Amino acid sequence: MPQIFVNYRTDDEEATATLVDRELSRIFGNENVFRASKSIGPGSRFPQELLTAVRRSHVLLAVIGPRWLTAGGSGGRSPMEDESDWTRREIREAFETGAVVIPLLVGGVKRLAGEDLPAEIKDLASCQYRRLNHRNAEADLTRLADDLVKLSPELAASAESNGYRSPSTVSDDEHGEDAGASGGARLRAKVIKHRQRGGIGNLNGDFSGTFVSEPQGPVHTGSGHLYQAREQRLGPYGSSENGGLSPVADHHGGEDGQR
Repeated sequence: MPQIFVNYRTDDEEATATLVDRELSRIFGNENVFRASKSIGPGSRFPQELLTAVRRSHVLLAVIGPRWLTAGGSGGRSPMEDESDWTRREIREAFETGAVVIPLLVGGVKRLAGEDLPAEIKDLASCQYRRLNHRNAEADLTRLADDLVKLSPELAASAESNGYRSPSTVSDDEHGEDAGASGGARLRAKVIKHRQRGGIGNLNGDFSGTFVSEPQGPVHTGSGHLYQAREQRLGPYGSSENGGLSPVADHHGGEDGQR
């Protein structure tokens, strides 16, 4: 039996419910996701199929769009006022059987208010929701899948068997952390290749401290003071007889070295 029940209103966000079903079926397996128009076969008695599926599901996703409270209502009434409304009945069954109920708000839909709901499903307004924006659908559905993995060991096992790995898990694996004995941040590596001017340097073993790569301006690492005048122009240096460095005049431009 399915672990996830996709609850939706036909005249509201049926296309979104289909999108959610397809993505979660890809991650958790088709048999673990129930959506009425997909999961109930021809000739089946749909009331019995619906109630059986929702009662055995671990999670109910209530897909809620802008017409969720009004679509299908007669005489200006909300469909939620009809006790035979299937969207309402499925949510009620989920609460009664102890399933986790997650409102999935589509687009900019506002969070539900308890006074807009029948007493038997009033708790839906206080359930922590997730949001699905079609402009960010991939990220939103990934977040939802991660939530479901954490909620159910069975769903976690199904996702793993289907080759799904949470992006956050992949990131943690690729960027492990290592702390030194002193509590400071340290980098441990056997060989680290670092791109720098003039070639590639190899750093072996453990190292800590300050490392400056490709400075864009003057760099001072001594204990004295650094004076930098904005108007001062530093020319090239050459070796002097005593092994030190002495400035070499700039001969670009006129005879006096001015440009």
